[in-house]
Amino acid sequence: MDTTRNQDCHQLISWHVITCEYPPQCGGVSDYVHLVAKGLASHGDDVHVWCPASNGQAPQAVGVQVHASLGKFSILDLLAVGRRLDVFAGPRRLFVQWVPHGFGYKSLNLPFCLWLWLRAARHGDEVDLMVHEPFLRFIPGQWRQNAAAAVHRLMTRILLRSARRVWLSTPIWEKLLRPYDWNRTRKYEWLPVPSTVPTVDDTTGRATLRECYNGVKILLGHFGTFGPSITLMLRAIIPPLLRATRNAAMILIGPRSIDFRDQLLQDFPDLGGALFAIGQTDHPRLSLHLGACDLLIQPYPDGVTSRRTSMMAALAHGRPTVTTSGPFTESIWESSGAAILTPAGDTEAFVESARRLIENADARASLGAAGRACYQRNFDIEHVVEMLRSSGRSVEEVGV
Repeated sequence: MDTTRNQDCHQLISWHVITCEYPPQCGGVSDYVHLVAKGLASHGDDVHVWCPASNGQAPQAVGVQVHASLGKFSILDLLAVGRRLDVFAGPRRLFVQWVPHGFGYKSLNLPFCLWLWLRAARHGDEVDLMVHEPFLRFIPGQWRQNAAAAVHRLMTRILLRSARRVWLSTPIWEKLLRPYDWNRTRKYEWLPVPSTVPTVDDTTGRATLRECYNGVKILLGHFGTFGPSITLMLRAIIPPLLRATRNAAMILIGPRSIDFRDQLLQDFPDLGGALFAIGQTDHPRLSLHLGACDLLIQPYPDGVTSRRTSMMAALAHGRPTVTTSGPFTESIWESSGAAILTPAGDTEAFVESARRLIENADARASLGAAGRACYQRNFDIEHVVEMLRSSGRSVEEVGV
C-alpha cells in the first residue's frame, strides 16, 4: 500500500490547474506545473491539468490527469473546457498559472480573463491565481508596447476580481498588482518557485564529465535560456574572467547556449579552448553538469529573484554562485548569504567577486552549503506543496 498517498486521505483536495504550457512543451512554467502537480498528487490529491495540446505525450504521474484541450485559448476552446469542468463537482478549485504572454492573442487574451471571472461569478469556481509575471511596463515612445501594457492592466483588474487567493512568484509583484486590486485588504502570498532540475547524486559521473573539459582545475558554468539581456551581460563578463583565471574553462548550459558560444568566439577567438556549450539537454545530464561546476556565473539585468528557476537549480545543487542585485531582488538573498551579490551592470565588481572565489576553495564550499541550506529552508518543493495544501484546507472566502 502507498502510505504516502493514504497518510492524509481525509484531507484530500481536488485541483484543476490551468496552464499555458505543460510537458512535453519546454518552458519554465511547464516544468513548474509538472513538478507541483506531482507534488500535490503524491499526497493523494486529485490533480487535473488543463493545457494546450502539443506534439508528444505528457509524462505520466500517479494521480495527475492531463486534459490537453485548451487549444489556442479561443472563446470556443474556453467554452468547451468550461463544459468539461462542469462535469466535476463544485466548487472547483482553478489553480491558474498566469503569465500574460502565455495565453495567445499576442498576450492580449482579454476573453480568457473574462472567462475566469465568469467561472467564478456564475459557476462558483474558486480561482487561485499564481502570478509568474504580471504585465508589460510602460516605455516612453514605445506606443505598441504601451498599448499592450494598458490592456495588460485591464486584464489584471479582471483576473484579480475573479481571484479568491493570489500567489506570487516573488513578493516584488505585490507592489505592482496592489493598485489594480478591488480588494484593498487582500493578503498576497509568496509561493516560492522550486528548482525544476532533479538533483542527480553521482560523484563518479561528475568526475568523468569534468575530464571531458581538458581536465581543467576550475570549471565555471552558466545555466539559463540565453536571452538578449542576459547574454549582453555575459558577453562583458566571460572574456575578462577567463583571461584572468589560469587553468579554467566555462560551460554554457541551456537552450541557445551553443549559438551564443559561437557568436562569442567570433569576437574572442582566444577563448576557443576554454569555452564550451551543451545546449538544451535532459534533466539527468543537466544535473551532472551543474554539479560538476566549481562556480556558477548567474547575472540578471533586474537582479536575482526567487522566480528565477536557473538560480533555484544552482541553490538546490549546492553550487557557489555569483549573481547580481537589482530593483527586483528580495531581501532573502542578502540575509541568507546564499550567493555573492554584485550590482547589476557592474562588470568589474562581478568579475572581481568571481575571481576571489575561484582562488578560495574554502569560501566556495561555505557559499555552496549556505545556498543549499537556504533552498531547503525556503524553496524546496515539499515546502511549496504544504503551503498550497494548507490553503486548500482553510481558506478565507472572498466574494466575487
